Amino acid sequence: MNPEPVPFPGALPPAFYHELGEGRYESTPATAGPWSPKSQHAGPPSALIGRALERHDPRPGLRIARVTVELLRPVPVTDLRVEVRTVRSGGSVEILEGEITADGVPVLLARAWRLVASPGDTPVLRPLPPAPALPGAQPPHTMAGAHLDGYIAAMEWRFEDGAGFDTLGPGTAWARQRIPLVAGSPDSPLTRALTVADSSWAVGFELDHHGNLVINTDVTLALHRDPVGEWLCLRSHTAASPNGSGLALGQLDDSAGSCGQVLQTLLVTERRGRP
Repeated sequence: MNPEPVPFPGALPPAFYHELGEGRYESTPATAGPWSPKSQHAGPPSALIGRALERHDPRPGLRIARVTVELLRPVPVTDLRVEVRTVRSGGSVEILEGEITADGVPVLLARAWRLVASPGDTPVLRPLPPAPALPGAQPPHTMAGAHLDGYIAAMEWRFEDGAGFDTLGPGTAWARQRIPLVAGSPDSPLTRALTVADSSWAVGFELDHHGNLVINTDVTLALHRDPVGEWLCLRSHTAASPNGSGLALGQLDDSAGSCGQVLQTLLVTERRGRP
């Protein structure tokens, strides 16, 4: 196990975002996704709104257990505004919602459940076998036909031997950020998990995303405990049916074992342009 990041050949921005104040953030080129240098991978903006959700009127003893992000349209690599509000607040539960806009246009919505933490004597239940050990250092991974100089480069990826983004799933990959989410601000367990969660379906590619348009419309991250450490493992597979749609399902682990699940709805259609 190599605990140190493998340097990426080339300069990376210091963070995915720079905070501008009053809920505004400058997006850096590191946010760009694999399909275009002008559109963000959904991981960084998901984490950005997750950061705002967990900082919104925090209450001791409560934690965010589930976040669902709705991807209304491609998030441009430009300045963003983040707003969050409380929908309902009770003694043991809260539901929060947030929105990201670009040039006044909503591009992303999110809802989160914040719950009182379970008692210390709650049994540890982990129904799945443990994740494979973190592989040793690997060269930077690529993806056929993809823009590689944004999010893909800003993350360090370690797949099982002989596998990568172009390997037919199901798939398993460990990943961690090479740069922080917001410059000058520490990352949290929730933001680290959200930064990687939207990559679940890419780790478990099982549909032809070159011949057809295959893209997720949302991402739900449910955490039964807060992840620990920088490295997170996704074990992902895909379900799909004729005359239906697709589902990408991911098991999220850290060095201590299972910590959550990722679910993404997949639009599967003929490639006629963006939805």
